[in-house]
Amino acid sequence: MGLDKSQPRRDVRTIVRSVVRWFDSEASAPDEGESPFRINWVRCIPFLIVHIACLNIIWLGWSPVAVVVCLAFFWLRMFAITAVYHRYFSHRSYKMNRGWQFFFAVIGASSAQRGPLWWAAHHRNHHKFSDQENDLHSPINHSFWWSHVGWFLSNKGYHTDYKVIPDLAKYKELVFLNRYDSLVPVLAALAMYGLGEVLATWKPEWGTNGLQMVVWGFCVSTVLLFHSTFTINSLGHVWGSRRFKTKDHSRNNAFLALLTLGEGWHNNHHRFAVSARQGFYWWEIDISY
Repeated sequence: MGLDKSQPRRDVRTIVRSVVRWFDSEASAPDEGESPFRINWVRCIPFLIVHIACLNIIWLGWSPVAVVVCLAFFWLRMFAITAVYHRYFSHRSYKMNRGWQFFFAVIGASSAQRGPLWWAAHHRNHHKFSDQENDLHSPINHSFWWSHVGWFLSNKGYHTDYKVIPDLAKYKELVFLNRYDSLVPVLAALAMYGLGEVLATWKPEWGTNGLQMVVWGFCVSTVLLFHSTFTINSLGHVWGSRRFKTKDHSRNNAFLALLTLGEGWHNNHHRFAVSARQGFYWWEIDISY
């Protein structure tokens, strides 16, 4: 049996393509040779770096102002994910003009959860095939790990399905944010560094600096945001109660609702997907609404 001399070249091309996609998510079309459920670790290096960077709190320490900024940026971006990426872009539950649409899309993009079109396309497909074979992040059909993070690390979860978002793809500014989805997170991290350095100069008694603010204000805040959002995929269909007999396994969970500003009323949402409100009773706290 002869050796396939073209294999090393294909491997190099795959690595180069994966690195380019750190900066341009649509630098190349899906490769027919890509295994759809294979995790592309090279492409996911920035995701891993943000997690590893959180360990720097051991050396950089903490300050009250850094922790406050961490939590404030967490809640601001959680609102942008739940109220805008989810309820607005994915379900069009309410209306905004083009200016506010772009403004909140930028805040959502700072969450580092890819672009608004990618997010909306995957979520629309989730509702179309909820807990069926084609639901990429169903915890019923896949493992907890896969439904929590594995699906979007895979080749299959990477590309934007433009066929299901023609209403959004007509906005060039959203297409730009979606294609260059690393731009806003990088700018957010740089802004955190600048904020920390300004505070170190003007308010040295607050005990912060640029690097500490990057780690707490961006990295720790982003990782908390990642995994809080992901719990709706991994836990929202297996933990909680069911008020409505929907065709999927969606559940209501008060803890997840508090954590995600209202997204935990997931069974309510799957029954009335286009409703801007997900907590239907006074005790179902829905802060995003």
